[in-house]
Amino acid sequence: MTNQKNIPLILLIILAALGIWSYIDAYDRSVWHVEMASVLTVGGLLVITYPFFKFSNTSYIIVSLWLAMHTIGAHYTFERVPFEWVSDLIGSSRNHYDRVAHFVIGLNSFCVAEWFQRTGKAKGLATCAFIGVIFIMAMANAWELIEWAYAEIDGGSTGAAFLGSQGDIWDAQKDMLSDTLGAICAAVFFVWKNGLKKA
Repeated sequence: MTNQKNIPLILLIILAALGIWSYIDAYDRSVWHVEMASVLTVGGLLVITYPFFKFSNTSYIIVSLWLAMHTIGAHYTFERVPFEWVSDLIGSSRNHYDRVAHFVIGLNSFCVAEWFQRTGKAKGLATCAFIGVIFIMAMANAWELIEWAYAEIDGGSTGAAFLGSQGDIWDAQKDMLSDTLGAICAAVFFVWKNGLKKA
């Protein structure tokens, strides 16, 4: 039981160490600052709110996986993360690390559903899971708009790296699809996992 209680702290230490590694010799320091803004914001909010609301270890593991992948992407820039084996596997010249990262972001619908369930803001596992999916879809849309706006304002290589389209005109739509698929998978897992508890 003690080890279970230590999981959030262990995850925080791992993320902090990964953040230090990510900063050292980052490919582009300006891109690192832009990419890490969301990591530090989300991580900071989880630390601040921990005394008042504790998510399950499953939720903390899911959100930590997202933050870890984003931190790695910040170090290399997403299109330069060593991920060629996946591209070779599916016969693509594009680096699909960002697509996988978007899918992992989608998994956070589990955390959203859990919050709605445990705070009583919504009733029923299916309803909470549905809200989680809708939340992720809305967040994915907002993120793509933020990327577009930043790229337009910056107008240079930092903005282009942050946008990360790699020349794909449908990049934003595919990213949102990846987010949504991840959200649906996590929603199904949420209903299944919590349904077992009640069985």
